[in-house]
Amino acid sequence: MSVALKLTNQYKICVIGLGYVGLPLARLFSTKFETIGFDVDKKRVDALMTYEDSTKEIDRNLLEDAIENHGFRCTTDEKEIEDCNFYIVAVPTPIDEYNRPDLRPLQEASRVVGRVIGKKDIVVYESTVYPGMTEEECIPIVEEVSGLRYNVDFFAGYSPERINPGDKSHTVETIKKVTSGSTVKVADIVDGIYNTVLVNGTHKAPSIKVAEASKIIENTQRDVNIAFFNELAKICNAMGIDTHDVIDAASTKWNFVKLNPGLVGGHCISVDPYYLIQKAQVYGVMPRVMYDARKLNDGMGDYVANQVVKCMNKKGVLVKDASILILGFTFKENCPDIRNTKVADIFHTLTEYTSNIIVCDPYADVDKVKSIYGILLRKEIPLEKFDAIVLAVAHDEFRKITVSNLKKTPDSVVYDVKGIWKREEVDGRL
Repeated sequence: MSVALKLTNQYKICVIGLGYVGLPLARLFSTKFETIGFDVDKKRVDALMTYEDSTKEIDRNLLEDAIENHGFRCTTDEKEIEDCNFYIVAVPTPIDEYNRPDLRPLQEASRVVGRVIGKKDIVVYESTVYPGMTEEECIPIVEEVSGLRYNVDFFAGYSPERINPGDKSHTVETIKKVTSGSTVKVADIVDGIYNTVLVNGTHKAPSIKVAEASKIIENTQRDVNIAFFNELAKICNAMGIDTHDVIDAASTKWNFVKLNPGLVGGHCISVDPYYLIQKAQVYGVMPRVMYDARKLNDGMGDYVANQVVKCMNKKGVLVKDASILILGFTFKENCPDIRNTKVADIFHTLTEYTSNIIVCDPYADVDKVKSIYGILLRKEIPLEKFDAIVLAVAHDEFRKITVSNLKKTPDSVVYDVKGIWKREEVDGRL
């Protein structure tokens, strides 16, 4: 019997948390293992069992195939996951209003694990955390609730998620995953289980803490790099130089890393660095580069709004009570994810001047936007004409727009955050 076949026969998998990370992973594991998904959101679970994924990460036909042909199912009932022996935790790790790590989802998921885990079972965390959190914060909860002893009665691993919402190329089965385990043997088991479903294999880290650190620096590095380009955009705009022209020229050098300035939202790059910043300070290190990068990127929505106002003033367009259209609300193009979107900051800054603002996004959920941000959203591109148009997200639908059709007058301002429209059609861009 092959090692892979032995593993698939030996382990029954439960994925706790069926969001952007957990659902694709659970669906993939169901092709090789008996797999069940657990989530506390009954509406979410009911929708998934009728093949509907509101995150749009899993196509309906794939979800239907997993349920009908591979026995995959989702539940909110803890009793249904008691006979699993390999638990994967994939819940969000958000921050609070003061940018401090909010561990409540992770703590509650650990309590769930504690209530169902049995002897010799393994729990693997995928949620992004600071180095040490799995064994310092999560495992003690599992021990307390279960009454079992860590690395004696049950074991743990860490395999950081690498889901990129909306990305149909780098899907969970094609990415290379980092794995780790609490003992040498468990590390081999965790690595082997993931390798049964991954096309490009794994990288086995020497410890859980190393795997945790690797994940958090992936996103922190991107945050710092994007902050550099956002700062460059501010400098170039102040000098009257087109940022994209500068980047295009610099990128002709072989070792130049080309990125574009923009709004940094979502659940990864705009959140994860705070976990590392907070932990670094516990050890007496002030990560100034990371902190300043976060502060700069967090302020880009407000900066864009003020640049729009500046353009309007230059063209003599009255800002007070002006009609403004914002195209796009999700944190990135062609996906419905609205977590930590910085377009909300553009909107709220502009409301200091006018209440006549329409936000349009064909992907975002209208009810969720209203509930979370208090903003009324339109799905369809309006037929009205506007004093200012702000292209905030590069959805494919917006690339086809005839910009002049949206302008109230020839002097109406067009600001292109993403740089996707023809330069002669716009008055400003990052």
